[in-house]
Amino acid sequence: MQPTRRQFVVGVTIHAGLISLPPAARAQDKPVPTVPELSGRVLSGRTLSLASLRGKVVLLWFWSTGCAICRDVLPELRANYAGWRGKAFELITVATDVNVDDVRSYERIVQAMVPLAETIPSMWRRDSATRDNFPVRLSMPTAFLIDAKGRIVETYVGRIPAEAWDRIAELLP
Repeated sequence: MQPTRRQFVVGVTIHAGLISLPPAARAQDKPVPTVPELSGRVLSGRTLSLASLRGKVVLLWFWSTGCAICRDVLPELRANYAGWRGKAFELITVATDVNVDDVRSYERIVQAMVPLAETIPSMWRRDSATRDNFPVRLSMPTAFLIDAKGRIVETYVGRIPAEAWDRIAELLP
């Protein structure tokens, strides 16, 4: 049975409305929190929580080893992180991969090639110890800039714009 013209128009309108939403809005199943929560273990084994970083500006970056843009951006993130060392700033990466072995394999390559000063604390989101209140599904990569009071002040989907580093400087206590 063929749809009527009205059914067709309604279906196309609904479909077009969904397509016109930005990717992050389509992918999220709950809203981004104003005051984020994240705690767990970094891959090296030590515990880390956003609450323990109050007083620092934090760039929280969700990524995946299967994301080409993510892998391409990591050297820039590492260089910036090394440049901000000693300031009230922290960069944390949260790998969203299904398999922790993929993340650990990537980390081994990084450890062999990157100076220790440029290594970034990284968590695996699916670790049973990891707790957060972020949307389950995020576009990759997605970064959240968190001020020293622990509030999300900006969100970046895709590459982090150069202006973000200026914004970090403005937020430093």
